[in-house]
Amino acid sequence: MRYVIPPPAIPSLPVLGSDDRFPVRRIFCIGRNFADHAREMGATVDREQPMFFCKPADAVVTDGADVPYPTATAELHHEVEMVVALAGGGRDLPAGLAGTLIFGYGVGLDLTRRDLQAQAKAKGHPWDVAKAFDHSAPVSALRPAGSARPGPQTRLSLEVNDVLRQQATLQDMVHDVPAIIAALSKLFELKPGDLLFTGTPAGVAALHRGDRFRAELEGIAVLEGRIA
Repeated sequence: MRYVIPPPAIPSLPVLGSDDRFPVRRIFCIGRNFADHAREMGATVDREQPMFFCKPADAVVTDGADVPYPTATAELHHEVEMVVALAGGGRDLPAGLAGTLIFGYGVGLDLTRRDLQAQAKAKGHPWDVAKAFDHSAPVSALRPAGSARPGPQTRLSLEVNDVLRQQATLQDMVHDVPAIIAALSKLFELKPGDLLFTGTPAGVAALHRGDRFRAELEGIAVLEGRIA
């Protein structure tokens, strides 16, 4: 097959303990999945139906690369999240099958142009320009599920310039990973290579050029980087 232009590179993430890479197909994100964060944003929590949005696969930043400060915003905010990488998929999946689909886990930042998000909300517009911009999804290396799995007491945290900004345990999630996978598979056919950003706790705040961040999913993954 000949392409009329060179095909784009496949975004990928490193895998801990291996030279292999995990190819990224899609990035699905869940909003308002920690009640304290929903409250700080002035929103209510829907415990029946998760709220989803997407980022492009090529928004990932990995391998310790600097994160460029985005254009068109004066309020770049951090949202630390557990990231789940899928090795299987399907439609209308039962929650009990979720564990068999997971390749591994990581930690990432759902970077947000907060001022553009506020403008979109005020006008009833979609959030795409606030969430799906270039370099908006820094992600750590993935730890295969066979070597370690997070539990309810696993701590999720973010430090910026050595100051703690966000922390929670996974038991604070409104919708757990099996419920997220089951609900998402009713809206999309999930496939190997998909990433799930599973929500952020309270404490979101601004990032500035030169800031250094350290995100951690305790015992599983660490993401360190700098805003350039």
